[in-house]
Amino acid sequence: MLNQKDILTTQDMIDKRHLDIRTITMGISLMDCCDPDLKACCDKIYRKITRCARDLVKVGENIEKEFGIPIVNKRISVTPVAIVAGACETDSYVEVARTLDAAAKTCGVNFIGGFSALVQKGCTTGDWKLIRSIPEAMAATERVCASVNVGSTKAGINMDAVAEMGRIIKKTAELTKDNDGLGCAKVVVFANAVEDNPFMAGAFHGVGEPECVLNVGVSGPGVVYHALQSVKGQPFDVVAETIKKTAFQITRMGQLVGQEASRRLGVPFGIVDLSLAPTPAVGDSVARILEEMGLEVVGTHGTTAALALLNDAVKKGGVMASNHVGGLSGAFIPVSEDEGMIAAAECGTLALDKLEAMTCVCSVGLDMIAVPGDTSAATISAIIADEAAIGMVNSKTTAVRIIPAPNKVVGDRVEMGGLLGSAPVMPVHDKSSGGFIARGGRIPAPLQSLKN
Repeated sequence: MLNQKDILTTQDMIDKRHLDIRTITMGISLMDCCDPDLKACCDKIYRKITRCARDLVKVGENIEKEFGIPIVNKRISVTPVAIVAGACETDSYVEVARTLDAAAKTCGVNFIGGFSALVQKGCTTGDWKLIRSIPEAMAATERVCASVNVGSTKAGINMDAVAEMGRIIKKTAELTKDNDGLGCAKVVVFANAVEDNPFMAGAFHGVGEPECVLNVGVSGPGVVYHALQSVKGQPFDVVAETIKKTAFQITRMGQLVGQEASRRLGVPFGIVDLSLAPTPAVGDSVARILEEMGLEVVGTHGTTAALALLNDAVKKGGVMASNHVGGLSGAFIPVSEDEGMIAAAECGTLALDKLEAMTCVCSVGLDMIAVPGDTSAATISAIIADEAAIGMVNSKTTAVRIIPAPNKVVGDRVEMGGLLGSAPVMPVHDKSSGGFIARGGRIPAPLQSLKN
């Protein structure tokens, strides 16, 4: 049961430090919506989503009003569409994406995730249909998010899928060029994707999940930043302990809100994702936390070590505050969604190579990065391959959400608005990776995959 005393102890964080519940995300299984007839499948999908999630927004808003806790987003994730629509007699899944979009609009949520395929070891016919439907689906819908898992520690990296995703991202940018390639902001390429991630654009409802479940994503970079101001100049073990205690408070709020929303909706409570998710607002930045540890600007030497400490301390503090921790859980470093990251990229201190190094120790990967519009598909694929390799070898989730901004060059800015923020266009290496990507096949799984 929700403990109001616990909530009141966080009121100052909410009022002054940008603390909020970033999202409550309802996961819905669509396995019983399969049908050879595309229209019948879409009808089943629409009916099930709107039935299960009809009260999601209302319940979230009521909890906000009653307890004064901002719940920024209410979202839905569904079973990967490549699985659900695999039996449909059709060459394209764009109509399924339109159905998801209509259901999301009816329910009042801002995003719905699960236009997804899991292809780490190979692609089925349905997987290829899904992947090749992504550009048109992203252009034709407002709220649908897509994801493709191209690698895992167990399976290795599907380089045929990696090569195709470079082309898909380029095409998506082209079809949404009137919005600076905004469709690419709704497409994530994963390695070691998790089944219970509540954050977009990578959320989907895994096949190992219940029929319906509620997952919560918390936030609070501003709270951690403020807490560190009280330990200026003190040793790193004091810094780590301060972050742990703060993460406990943040996560406890997420646990309590998730339990209450679960009870009111009549669906099981799943997990709390501990991730520190920044916004473009001043005072809500992961970059500023790292700078508070003593870095002049994020991206300078020492940044990776500072991020490693932050990520570890967040996990250690948060895990004690929740019955079930899941999702990605750690610290996000999306460039366009973090005002400190934007500033560091604009002054040239934060470069793509440094961001890649930082992804070795953070929660996700190269996130919300804009690159020149003339960046080749092969270069994008090579960036994906590098990131997938980090995830595969380190047994962690990594991802790429990259925007080759049409008609933009280094120094320009891509404006996406809202939580997506704005991104400075960052340079990529000008030497070709085409021969590497053209090989295809599968990069074998590393030795640590043999754990049985």
